[in-house]
Amino acid sequence: MDAVRIPSPRGPARRRPLRLAGDKGYSYPWIRAWLRRHKITAVIPQREDQRQNHRGRPLTFDKAGYRRRSIIENTVGWLKECRRIGTRFEKLAINYLAMLKLAMIQRHLRKLFSDRA
Repeated sequence: MDAVRIPSPRGPARRRPLRLAGDKGYSYPWIRAWLRRHKITAVIPQREDQRQNHRGRPLTFDKAGYRRRSIIENTVGWLKECRRIGTRFEKLAINYLAMLKLAMIQRHLRKLFSDRA
């Protein structure tokens, strides 16, 4: 999280996101405490075992924000289908980034010039 730089139209780039979405695997008290300390809103559903043991008011959950997470999940799934990127044939970071950019360009071109549209 310390390496994140979010561009801002005015002023310096932010170092922290405003919200962080994750699946139930990230629903741990220490992760939620870290996010609260850094003023980041957690968009993480509670696990079933945590709901039973939760005292006080239930945690809030932004369903609309969590649905937007599927865009990232689908992109990562598509990238894993690209064999060259998924198996990391390119060992140098600069070459790997170049192949990643080429795969994204190819994806956009296929979408733009699709026969189905």
